[in-house]
Amino acid sequence: MDATTKVQLLALTAAAGASLASFWLAKSQATQSSSSSSSSSSSSTKNKLASEHFAPPFVGALDQGTSSTRFIVFDSRTNIVVSHQMELPPLYPQPGWAEHSGEAILRQSEECIAGAVAKLEALGYAASDIKAVGITNQRETTLVWDRITGVPLYNAIVWLDSRTHAIVEELLQQENFQAAGKDTLRPVCGLPLSTYFSATKLVWLIKNVPAVQQAIQDDRCIFGTVDTWLIWNLTGGPNGGAHVTDVTNASRTMLMNLKTLQWDSSACEVFGIPMSILPRIRSSAEEYGHIISGPLAGVPLTCCLGDQQAALVGHMCFARGEAKNTYGTGCFLLVNTGEEIVHSKHGLTTVGYQLGPAEAPHYALEGAVAMAGEAVRWLLQDMQLISSYSEIVDDAGGMYFVPAFTGLLAPHWRSDARGVAVGMSSTTKRAHFVRAVLEGVAFQTCEVLEALTEDSDLRLKSLKVGGGMAVNDLFLQIQADLLGIEVTRGPTVETTALGAAVGAGLAVGVYSREFLTELHAHAETGFEPRMEPGVRQEKAKGWVKAVHKSFGWVDGQAV
Repeated sequence: MDATTKVQLLALTAAAGASLASFWLAKSQATQSSSSSSSSSSSSTKNKLASEHFAPPFVGALDQGTSSTRFIVFDSRTNIVVSHQMELPPLYPQPGWAEHSGEAILRQSEECIAGAVAKLEALGYAASDIKAVGITNQRETTLVWDRITGVPLYNAIVWLDSRTHAIVEELLQQENFQAAGKDTLRPVCGLPLSTYFSATKLVWLIKNVPAVQQAIQDDRCIFGTVDTWLIWNLTGGPNGGAHVTDVTNASRTMLMNLKTLQWDSSACEVFGIPMSILPRIRSSAEEYGHIISGPLAGVPLTCCLGDQQAALVGHMCFARGEAKNTYGTGCFLLVNTGEEIVHSKHGLTTVGYQLGPAEAPHYALEGAVAMAGEAVRWLLQDMQLISSYSEIVDDAGGMYFVPAFTGLLAPHWRSDARGVAVGMSSTTKRAHFVRAVLEGVAFQTCEVLEALTEDSDLRLKSLKVGGGMAVNDLFLQIQADLLGIEVTRGPTVETTALGAAVGAGLAVGVYSREFLTELHAHAETGFEPRMEPGVRQEKAKGWVKAVHKSFGWVDGQAV
């Protein structure tokens, strides 16, 4: 499978399927978010209780994702105080294309801030209790706009958009790419040439949109990912707005040098991108400017992190060798490799975070599983094999299920793979099938983690987890048993927004890294492996055989 196919499959990981929170939250306690929203009454009794529960000062996190935008307020002990969310589904003007309106992203972000502040004031607090705001965002999504008028020159091209396939193929014919092909720029930026990342999207805009061409000629065009667009507008827009991005988002463009943390002139030259339109690269936690209007006017913006890196910070993965896995539709697994750049054979190399301009950057390896929560959604809604988590049995009865509905990502990278169920007998029941699907999700995480640790020569002692499936104790016990290491769940499912709040709070002194690490270590729920090593090894052998049975089901696919 070529690198473009790999990242197109990666896009499907986060694009497919619906939320399964209602299923995974069965027999689980209500989240802090839901309890805070239910307590937004203006009664004096509830205000008194809220005042006793939450500890100012507060930090805000603006979480702008592919399908929604939300603003969450955290207190000084990282408890969620209030939140406000709005849906923002992508636009699909043609097959394979995905866009957002830049104006809609900005408008919705401002409305979410206003909505959360109104709820905060209803609890008896003031907007002035929020001392800083951090931003976390969908990565790679590409915007260009007029720096004089502030008007977008085209819709934002979303990260999962694959319209630039022809551009990728055209670039591969250039002399620069003859020796190493799609991996030519990996030593510089850590990424393969692909439709997934921002550079090829920007090339498409320059080649196909006359307004962009004219604005570049007139020195009016500027580029940014979603974080840049929001920071520029919130800090003034055409009237002095900060045109900046952070190292995590810049590391997903294919244009930043991982060593220097600056735009790489040779990479820009390869793509034909003028460096004059690029934002300034800053650390992930520092003051970029102040919000100029709305209920938080005057509050500093002090953090910027791509969404998966924000989750890494939200899980307090500050040490080399710490890793997090987020179980959503698929899974995104990041391993902190410390200050060392580790070039991956199986995944992607990226910047994990840089929490301050004087701080050293921490790098990460990233891998993904295409089907996690989506496999359970298939069980619930399409196959209707399960209605509650109480139907899951203790053993799969020798059955294995490989949920390769759209192919397999790391470490196999097989687009020709499809889902298979093997090992069934006349005694196999519906409950065994359900258990096999859950184990299939867990086995895939095992494979990705093993591949990334092989790249980095790190041996993990634990895996920190979040996302919808992570609220279910039984699933996490399955994951711990198959990994053979401890799996730990943090005190909140909102780890992405928490990461942005942590970065913002560190920058203004609301939090310290030592306090956060200690606080969350005591608040984590741990799941130790109970399975005997011999049993684990035998099950792993069966999984390997099952995976190989999933290969070769789609003719003509690149492998």
